[in-house]
Amino acid sequence: MDKILISACLMGLPVRYDGKGKPLSHALIARWRDEGRLVVFCPEQAGGLPTPRPPAEIEQGGTGEDVLAGRARVMENTGRDASAEFIAGGNKAVELARQQNCRFALLIAGSPSCGSGFGVTAALLKRAGIAVFSPDGIDALEAELSNGS
Repeated sequence: MDKILISACLMGLPVRYDGKGKPLSHALIARWRDEGRLVVFCPEQAGGLPTPRPPAEIEQGGTGEDVLAGRARVMENTGRDASAEFIAGGNKAVELARQQNCRFALLIAGSPSCGSGFGVTAALLKRAGIAVFSPDGIDALEAELSNGS
C-alpha cells in the first residue's frame, strides 16, 4: 500500500510557527488515516526549530531549490538565517518517507519548508522522486493513489 507523508499541521497538530495547527478537513484524509496510509511529520520541528518560532520566508522570492543551491536563504523575521534547520528537516522528511514507503507527500501550501511549489522540504522530496501535492491537489493525489495501489 502506498503511503502519504503529510504535514503534521494539516492533521491539526500545533506545530506551525505560531504554535497552531491548520487541520485539513476532508473525507479523503479520514479515509487515508483509517487505511493507515498517513505518515505525519513536521520538518521544521525535526530540523530543530522550536514551536512557536519566528516566522520565516525564503529571501528574494527564491524557492527551495534556490536554498539548496545556496542562491537564497530561509530568513526568520528576526534576521536569523534558519536555512540549516530547514534543510536538515527536509532531509529527515526524505529519510522518513523512504523508510515508510511513501511515494506521495501532502504538504501545506505557502510554507518555506512544505510549500509544494517552492519549499525546501518539497524540493528535497521531489528530488527523491516523491510526488508532492498541496491541499488543493488532494483530488489529483487520490487519482494517483487509485492508479497505483
